[in-house]
Amino acid sequence: MSYQWPIEAKARSAPETPLAEERKSIPLGFFGRTPPFTKRQRRVFLIATTAGFFDLYDRALLTLALKQIQKGLQISEQALGNLLTLIRLGYTGSLLVTPLADVFGRRRLLLYTIVGYTLFTGLAAIAPTAHFFVACEMLARVFAGAEGTVALVILSEEVDAGVRGWAIGLLSALASVGFGIAALVFAGINIVPYGWRGLYALALIPMVLIIPLRQVLPESQRFEREQREGTSPANIMVPVKALFSAYPGRLLMLVSVAFLGNLGGNPQGFFFSKYLQEAHGWSPANVSSLYFIGGALGIMGNIVSGRLSDRFGRRRMGAFFYFMAPMLAFWLYSSYSAARITLPLLNSSFSAVIPIWIFQLFFDVA
Repeated sequence: MSYQWPIEAKARSAPETPLAEERKSIPLGFFGRTPPFTKRQRRVFLIATTAGFFDLYDRALLTLALKQIQKGLQISEQALGNLLTLIRLGYTGSLLVTPLADVFGRRRLLLYTIVGYTLFTGLAAIAPTAHFFVACEMLARVFAGAEGTVALVILSEEVDAGVRGWAIGLLSALASVGFGIAALVFAGINIVPYGWRGLYALALIPMVLIIPLRQVLPESQRFEREQREGTSPANIMVPVKALFSAYPGRLLMLVSVAFLGNLGGNPQGFFFSKYLQEAHGWSPANVSSLYFIGGALGIMGNIVSGRLSDRFGRRRMGAFFYFMAPMLAFWLYSSYSAARITLPLLNSSFSAVIPIWIFQLFFDVA
């Protein structure tokens, strides 16, 4: 049978969950509570969060330890931007990997991509040259991009449409804890064996989770239904062609918005740790504290944006957040951010870069 692309929104939005199944909301402390989930939805949510947690740890290392990596691999300032561009372009490779989820299943691809990005991030720890390091990081991004997309697909297909924004925002916020853990270990980069290489070696830890994940991670109900009905695509080009033919205008708009948002957002994020250490004289411990403590406040933008998008719409809230993030990023790198804010009542002061970065992070992740 030919592959039937799902046009109707109602057909896309309703996962197959028994109406009588008990639903519970899980308390998550600082992050609030989950939406009312069934047992199956809770399992999918927690596993997707675990995958995203380690993915963000891997990605955070390059941002946090950029100065140390540059020194260790003897990368010149002139070449640094080009090498970071190549690494980031690795995400385009995920376009070839992600469609495999429509052919072989979401569950299988999620497990394989976790192995892929973990393995190549670990190999970066033994990189003898800058070119070897860039190659490992590019390949890691191929699998990391696919892993993040597949995790979102699984969650979107399993949770109810009315709380989908809330669930995805909460997923992103919890996964961002991986960035916080990377910030903590970065504080000890000068005492950890082999420095930044030792931090990259820690990225191999998720490999031990693959066996238990294979046992508890269910396949997407939608994919299972397509398998039973014989409507799943025979190869990866079928869903790709269907995407372009079914939603050409929407696809072009979303790609354009994402491209423009990342055009400035990625360089800003890549160089921020290096900027703090070189322009403001911060130590790795200072940077670590900002990312861990301030980041805990900034990532709440994930949860807030999820709830607001469920209530006021994705387009309206997305446009607002896309406008605010670059405005604050510009302010962050301006000369004013080097000033200090004085608190007369507390008889103390702190760098203005701190609150600006927290708000910028809030709108950026939102």
